[in-house]
Amino acid sequence: MATTAVAANNTVNAVNAAAATSATANANTEDRFLKLLVAQMQNQDPLNPMDNAQVTSQMAQIQTVSGIDKLNTTVLGLNTQFAQLQALTGAALVGHDVLIDGSRLVADNGTGHGGFELASQADRVRLEVLDAAGRVIDTDELGAMPSGRHSFDWTPGEGIDASRATQFRITATLGTTAVAAAAYTRDRVDAVSVGPGGLVLELANAGPTSYDKVKAFD
Repeated sequence: MATTAVAANNTVNAVNAAAATSATANANTEDRFLKLLVAQMQNQDPLNPMDNAQVTSQMAQIQTVSGIDKLNTTVLGLNTQFAQLQALTGAALVGHDVLIDGSRLVADNGTGHGGFELASQADRVRLEVLDAAGRVIDTDELGAMPSGRHSFDWTPGEGIDASRATQFRITATLGTTAVAAAAYTRDRVDAVSVGPGGLVLELANAGPTSYDKVKAFD
């Protein structure tokens, strides 16, 4: 939690400093332009004075530059609010489980947890639990399932050591047709931080993971 607050404050401070710098630069640009315009008018040839269209054009140009600078300042302000919102969102995720891409099987008190997504409905879904060498050590028939995202809890069969399980595989079919299945690893959020690239989750097993990698959370 403290890590989240410090990182968020650093991001907000940096954005505020950038906004202040932009505002100062904008004021300096306008001041220099007005001084140059006054000097140009004071030193113009009385017999060939500046055309009104020229003055109007130069004024329009400085207004355009000023408008762009103000727009940049507004965007920086929105970024500040977004960083604060990310920090609040991240703090609420600590202690929750999330699903990310991968087939790693995370065991908790002897029970394995994971998830998957079916491209279409399937009348048969099978879970295969693998050891570090890729050998199948247990299977579980999950039955028929609709398309979409699903979670599972694996309890090892009799005589099977849960500590040997390191990954899993999902196979699904509809009749004789194979159904595509994406595997998701289930992991716990231990901490969060806000960096230049956005919200980063510190997961118990996978380590630092960007928020956009999360498929779902409980």
